[in-house]
This record gives sequence, structure tokens and C-alpha cells, in this order.
Amino acid sequence: MSESTFTTVLIGVGNPFRSDDAVGRAIVRRLFGRVPLGITLQEESGDGTELLEAWKGTDCAVLVDAVQSGAPPGTIHRFDAHAEKLPTWFSHCSTHAFGVAEAIELARTMGDLPSQLVVYGIEGLDFSAGTELSPEVAKIVPFAANLVLQEILRLSAERAQLSNQHQTKSAS
Repeated sequence: MSESTFTTVLIGVGNPFRSDDAVGRAIVRRLFGRVPLGITLQEESGDGTELLEAWKGTDCAVLVDAVQSGAPPGTIHRFDAHAEKLPTWFSHCSTHAFGVAEAIELARTMGDLPSQLVVYGIEGLDFSAGTELSPEVAKIVPFAANLVLQEILRLSAERAQLSNQHQTKSAS
């Protein structure tokens, strides 16, 4: 993909009927209308094949999902999927046998990871049937959304700088 067609997708993962599992979707919804033009916002259930398709052909993907690691509810975990594998606990609350961590590893093996893939895991508390986030998780959504927005802006700025350097070298 050329520098001028740099594409970014923000993917909020979760089941909207399993309480805190929907925190990734809640964060994406909070960012509607706040991200720069050209950044795609998507909500996905967390099925690995859907995720592979969601970031297919993109240069950069930022993914937000609920996790259960034993940390306090609302804890924010950040992973650079190129620098490290997701911990095994990352998929523990998933209802999919082939979820986020598995999709990332399959894409890595196939050489299909976006050039940048950042994953945020938001520590959940309640994964029972329901459509509301627990108060502990709901209160972190505004902060987490701003954190994710800053990540997207940083990645976009880095990519623009690389594009400018490439154009300068090409013009010389």
C-alpha cells in the first residue's frame, strides 16, 4: 500500500449482551465524530475471522476488548502486537474459541498483520447477561476513549512523518 493511502481502523470488540464484555464497543461509540477523517470505526463480536477481515488491507489497527486478568476492574492494558504476543489470559472471557489473540497469531503466521497493531484490554468485572457496563468499568470509558484517541493521533502523526520523509527522499 502506498504512503498516500494509509488506512487506519479502530475496532471495538465485545458482546453487547454480556455486560462488561461490551466495553470495547462503548469506547468506539464514544469516539464517533471525534476521530480524524479517514479512520474507520468498527464494532465486532470478537470472532477471529471477523477480526481478520476487519483489519485486512489496513496499515494500522487499534483494537479494544474486555479482558479478565485478575487486575482491578477498569485497569487498562496496552499491547503492541508486533512487539509481543498477547498474554494467555487475554482470551479468557471470550465466548469464541478463535478470538482476538488467536486471530492475531494466525495473522502473524500468515504475514497478514497490519504494519501497526495496538491492542487495548479493559479489565472487566461482570460478564453475565445484561446490556449495561458495571459502574467500575463504565467510569473508565471516557478516560480509555481519550487514551485510544491519543494513540490513533500519535500513530497517524508518525505515519505522516514517515510519508513526508519518503516524499523528501523521492524528490531528491
